[in-house]
Amino acid sequence: MSVADTPELTSQLTHFRDGLPRMVDVTDKAPTTRTATAEAWVRLPPQARAALEAGTNPKGDPLTVARLAGLAGSKRTADLILLCHPIPVTGADVQVTLEDAGVRITATVRTTAPTGVEMEALTAASVAALNVYDMLKAASKALEITGIRLLSKTGGKSGDYSAPPAP
Repeated sequence: MSVADTPELTSQLTHFRDGLPRMVDVTDKAPTTRTATAEAWVRLPPQARAALEAGTNPKGDPLTVARLAGLAGSKRTADLILLCHPIPVTGADVQVTLEDAGVRITATVRTTAPTGVEMEALTAASVAALNVYDMLKAASKALEITGIRLLSKTGGKSGDYSAPPAP
């Protein structure tokens, strides 16, 4: 069964009309200030953690590279997410930190636009996580990208959102 076969569900999903995918028309929506924060985690096997802590990666510092990649990813979201509007990213911040559980990535993106920035924040966190993997894969292929989720959003018609604490 596809989403198109369930009319009660497609009436709630803005990217479907008459059972077909579509880009939502935001022409008549007023631009408002919007912010979204997302996170991702990269679980590090012992070899990868040791390589990261040793600081001997010939490609450079994985956390700095990941931060820059996340910032770039926030601006390229519409190129990657098929039905996402290109919007002006007016601010972005990506924090990449080594913690006991692994590398934590937090991305916050801001705009003044007629549509939200959740996808930009999620893309920034995901791209940063992929870059951590790329930078450390020589030490271990067992790195695990996990916990990609929206933490919060503000602005827009649907209002504010805050995620419950992670399990």
